[in-house]
Amino acid sequence: MTGLQLLAGVAVVMALEGLLYAAFPDAMRRALAGISAVAPERLRLVGLGVAVTGIALATFLVRG
Repeated sequence: MTGLQLLAGVAVVMALEGLLYAAFPDAMRRALAGISAVAPERLRLVGLGVAVTGIALATFLVRG
């Protein structure tokens, strides 16, 4: 995976997140408020799981 491909992936994530905020601002606000009630350990575990899954998926897609 090249740096340019990684940067393209980050750009896609930014675009999708921006579209969610533009299309559903109230739902995004509620989702963020709900996250504050989650224990830090659980957030850390979920974040790590999502990161590992994203890296694995990106690697699979790039290398085929």
